[in-house]
Amino acid sequence: MNAALRESLSPLRHPCGGLKVRVNGEACVLRCSGALWVPDRRTLVASDLHLEKGSAFAARGQMLPPYDSPATIAKLEAEIEALAPATVVLLGDSFHDSRAIERLDGADHARLERLAQGRTWVWLEGNHDFKALADALDRLTGEVVTTMAVGALTLIHEPQAEPAPGEVAGHLHPCAAVVAYARGVRRPAFVTDGRRLILPAFGAFTGGLDVRHAAFEGLFAGLPLVAVLGRDKVHAIGWDRLA
Repeated sequence: MNAALRESLSPLRHPCGGLKVRVNGEACVLRCSGALWVPDRRTLVASDLHLEKGSAFAARGQMLPPYDSPATIAKLEAEIEALAPATVVLLGDSFHDSRAIERLDGADHARLERLAQGRTWVWLEGNHDFKALADALDRLTGEVVTTMAVGALTLIHEPQAEPAPGEVAGHLHPCAAVVAYARGVRRPAFVTDGRRLILPAFGAFTGGLDVRHAAFEGLFAGLPLVAVLGRDKVHAIGWDRLA
């Protein structure tokens, strides 16, 4: 397959307008990649990259293919190329464990460094990577924070029992099983009620937790909107269509 044809067929390069919603009044675009675009702030938000998850599993004898970090960084590169954000916020658990940065291939580290050049780059601490980030401040471009305001949004890694206005969180890796025409498909999903928003995991090897799981109970005042990722569209799905 020649390079031009491979590029045209790549889901990473397939145009996606995303689904437009408002969270706490702030205009938001839910992207097919699983990233959040805040157009009025020129801010791109991606959660739960879990870089070097494959190498962490390999160290414990589970031989996953070691391609998760390059694949995840390629997704991030594609979003930055498409949107040209002024600010990029990685919403926690960017690295899978405390030694992931040490295991990250030099070429992949350099790709992240290039992406950070010329824009504000923020690493938000997650439960997996807070120690990794604290130990590697001298090796990472950007700033490290625990929470951050973006317009009317409040960015944090884990959903809180009492959310701040416009809370945007990750951590739970939401996904949804959708049934249509007697067939089912399971896909990552955004979940929002307009008051708060939970992002799907952005990483290639992250897996997902069904939105009907007990972990989501009580997070939303009513039945939330479930926005399921497609190749070229984010689909708003009614709760009654979830398996």
